[in-house]
Amino acid sequence: MSYVGLFSYYNFDNWAYQPSYVSSNTPWFFNGIRIQIFLNDKLKVEPWIVNGWQSYGMFNSAPGLGAQILWRPNGAISVLSNSYYGKDWLNIANRWRLHSDNSIEVKYYDHPGGGYDKGAISFTGDLGCEGGGGVSCISSGTGSPAQNFKGFMIYNRSWFNHDLFGLTIGGGAMSNPGRYVVLMPPINGATALSGTPYFTENAGDQFHAWDASMTFDYMPDQFVTFRGEWNYRQASVPYFAGAGGVTPPAGNTGPAGSFVPGFSPDLRKTETRLNFALLVKF
Repeated sequence: MSYVGLFSYYNFDNWAYQPSYVSSNTPWFFNGIRIQIFLNDKLKVEPWIVNGWQSYGMFNSAPGLGAQILWRPNGAISVLSNSYYGKDWLNIANRWRLHSDNSIEVKYYDHPGGGYDKGAISFTGDLGCEGGGGVSCISSGTGSPAQNFKGFMIYNRSWFNHDLFGLTIGGGAMSNPGRYVVLMPPINGATALSGTPYFTENAGDQFHAWDASMTFDYMPDQFVTFRGEWNYRQASVPYFAGAGGVTPPAGNTGPAGSFVPGFSPDLRKTETRLNFALLVKF
């Protein structure tokens, strides 16, 4: 498995607890072959031959192809670009998918010993689309809705008092007509494979959303972080679980995601949450 993106697979390494939409709704891992080519001590090129879009198995007997370019000219700047292409829709062999994930991190202040120790900022921008099998990459046509993705996220991180405290402020937004990268709400046990009539992911179904967060860390040593975080998220359609939940009164009923007579999930357009976490690294 190979992690891809800005937010790490291990939450201890991250500036925030809940990632923005760009990280939440795009690939977190691939299975396959990574070929690492270190052109020099500052530049790495990494071709991929992988099973597919965040999947353990390979669909349609065709591997996904991709590459990562990582450039770190000095200790203060990191530039990353990930690209992916594959035909990995189950039972739609001629539909292809293209995605580009790009981020830059800059440490703009580093003077340990004072009240304000370090400051850094990151910006990530993603573009992607699908084509073939009844959908179009860029613009909608007759019987061929547009399937594309546009998203960004930006975070600013500050460290204080000899790195004892940390503060992260950030957020992001995404636009996804077609919902092909939107995570499926687990309504009546729904999965990405099962789908559900309560939240459709048909070509042409719109989804637009944005979020903001503030994270405060207390780091008594290099192995332990106490984290508190405020998150606000908003979507153009009802998406987040409300007080009534998304599970039928008698528990998940019938096949995953199926319709249950008399049941309606409580979905809301906004969500505000507080996360508290103890993160330990061994």
